[in-house]
Amino acid sequence: MIGLPQPDFAHNMRILGHSDQGGRPDGVQVMVHRGFAYVGHMFSKGFSVIDVRDPKNPKPAAYLPASPNTWNIHLQTHDDLLLVINARDMFAAAEFADEKAYYKGQLGQVVGTAQKKAEAPRNWTAGMAVYDISNPASPKQIGFMPVEGGGIHRIWYTGGRWAYASALLDGFTDYIFITIDMSDPTQPREAGRWWIPGMNTAAGEQISWSPAARYGLHHAIINGDTAYAAWRDAGMVVIDVKDRAKPKMIVHRDGIPPFGGGTHNCLPLPDRQLLVVLDEAVLDHQEDGVKNIWVMDNRVASDPKIVSTFPQPAEADYKAKGGHFGPHNLHENRPGTFVSSELIFTTFQNAGVRVFDIRDENKPIETGAWVPPQPARLVDHRPNRARVIQSADIFVDKAGLVYSTDYNGGLYILEYGG
Repeated sequence: MIGLPQPDFAHNMRILGHSDQGGRPDGVQVMVHRGFAYVGHMFSKGFSVIDVRDPKNPKPAAYLPASPNTWNIHLQTHDDLLLVINARDMFAAAEFADEKAYYKGQLGQVVGTAQKKAEAPRNWTAGMAVYDISNPASPKQIGFMPVEGGGIHRIWYTGGRWAYASALLDGFTDYIFITIDMSDPTQPREAGRWWIPGMNTAAGEQISWSPAARYGLHHAIINGDTAYAAWRDAGMVVIDVKDRAKPKMIVHRDGIPPFGGGTHNCLPLPDRQLLVVLDEAVLDHQEDGVKNIWVMDNRVASDPKIVSTFPQPAEADYKAKGGHFGPHNLHENRPGTFVSSELIFTTFQNAGVRVFDIRDENKPIETGAWVPPQPARLVDHRPNRARVIQSADIFVDKAGLVYSTDYNGGLYILEYGG
C-alpha cells in the first residue's frame, strides 16, 4: 500500500492501484476492455489508454489527442472496436466559464446550433470516430460519422449492428436521441432520431417547458428493443426502438417534481422488472438541490412507479466540502462486465465511490465506500474551482474490480469487500 493514495474515508473497499494517466489525471468515462482502460479526458483533451492487466501496477500505454476545440469525454468498447465522441469542448468555451450556464437553458441557443445554420464558423469536430483496437494499446481510426451541430455527447454500443447516441444537431434546442447503423464500422451512419416535441425549432416547434431547464438527452441505456433515456431536467423517456429508423415514445416520466432534474442514468434491471434512475448533482454546495438515485417498479412498462431512494452519504459534511456533492454516474451492467441486479456501484463526486445493496428494493443500503484524498493539483481550468475530488465515472469488470475516474485525481482501481 506504500505510495498509493490513502482515502479520506473507506468502508468495505480498498485501493489496489492508481494511475495519473501519463500526467493527464483528469478523466470522465472509462471502459476496461481486454486488460486496458480507455479514459476520455475532460480538460487534457483526447483520450488515454492505460494497461491495467496488473491492477496493482497500471501503466500508461497511449494517448490520442483531440482535434482543436474538441473533446472526447465519452467512449465505448466492444470486440475490436472503440467508439469515441467528438463534440465542441464546452468547458473551454467562454460562454460556459461559469458552469451554471452549461446546465441551464437550451444549449443549442447558446452554442448556436438551434438555428439550421450557425452564424459563426465551426472550429470544432462534431461526430463519432471509430477505432480498431485489435491491438489494444494502439487504437487506429478506421471510420468517422460527421454530424452538423455541436456533436455527439455519449454513446451506447454493446456490439452488433446498432449504436445509440445523444447528438446536438443544427435546428434543435439540445441533445436528441439518434440510432446509428454500424453494419460497416468504417462508414457508420445515422439511421433514425427521436426528440421531445418542442425541441425541433428548425421545424417551427416551440418549447413548452421553462426556458431555464435543460431538456437535453444525456444518453440512453438499451435493453432489447427498449431505450431508457436520461433526459436531464426532462427526467426519463422510455423509447421503443424496434424500428431503428423510427423510434417512438413509450412513456415520459417528467423530471420535476418529485425528481430534482439532471437525470443522468436510467438503468434497467430486467430480471427484477426494476429501474435505477440517477439524477446528477451539477452545481457546487448542492445549489441545485439534493439529487437522488431512485428505484422504480417497471412491471408496467408504460407506467413505472417510484419505490424508494438510495441513502445519501452522511459521515462528513460533503455539502460544505466544495465542488459537487451528489450522484454523478453508475456502473451500467454492460455485457461482459460485472452484472448485478442487487449491487449498484456509483460515484458521488466529492463523496467518492459508493456501493449499494438493493436486494430489498424498498430499502437500499450502502455497503461500501471509498473517498479519494484531495487531488495533487487542479487540471480543471475553469475559474473558481475547489481543489477537491470529483469522482466521475465507475466501471466494474467481470472479476469485480472497480475502476473510477476523477476530474483531477487520476484512475483509481479498487476492490469491494462485499
